[in-house]
Amino acid sequence: MRLSPQYVYFDLDDTLLDHKHAERSALSDLVVAYPEWFNHADPGVVASTYKEINRGLWIAYGAGEIDRPTLSRQRFQQTVRAVGGAVSVSPEEMSKVYMEFYADHWTWLEGAENAFERIAGRYAVGVVTNGFAEIQRAKLDRFPAITRASTANVISEEVGYLKPDRRLFEHAAEQAGKDPRTILYVGDSLVSDVEGGIDAGWQVAWYNPAQTKTTRPEAFSFADWDDLCDALAV
Repeated sequence: MRLSPQYVYFDLDDTLLDHKHAERSALSDLVVAYPEWFNHADPGVVASTYKEINRGLWIAYGAGEIDRPTLSRQRFQQTVRAVGGAVSVSPEEMSKVYMEFYADHWTWLEGAENAFERIAGRYAVGVVTNGFAEIQRAKLDRFPAITRASTANVISEEVGYLKPDRRLFEHAAEQAGKDPRTILYVGDSLVSDVEGGIDAGWQVAWYNPAQTKTTRPEAFSFADWDDLCDALAV
């Protein structure tokens, strides 16, 4: 399958950057540094508990049911409660410590850096990402190859809509100055990226390392970054 966009937008977390690794490592660091907060629970148990709670809260946040401070506070309060711990500091302080550990583990996903540079050498590129603005901006600052190449960096919190909301994609298309049909979006989430992009009229390349089957066959699915580069002839 050949892809022929005029503009390529990339998702950031778990597409270009290894968010899952950074999150898992930061939680492990947190549990090791402050085991009493989590009732000396196994770091793997804490990580899986936090992931499930955080996912539910982000869904509620995206639906407008809770605000950002509630999300930041509740994901740690609920995790601690679930593993039987008792926090002697505020959830805000716990979140601050976690974010410091999290930033220590930011890294490219294997193969993504080379592919991004190859694609950016031929196509106009940018980033569309969900997440808290200052964290996503800090990631972009940490990886200047992304910001040097990108003509638009669209962050959900700054726009006011979360993927897969069509309005975020419409805003991004305006920032790129392109017809939505000529934009390719590269992302890992079937709902936020694939369905959101397709429903906005974009072309979509689904980074799918697990090779999961999709009900959206119009998306180009790839597990190896070289396959995407081949499809883009770069």
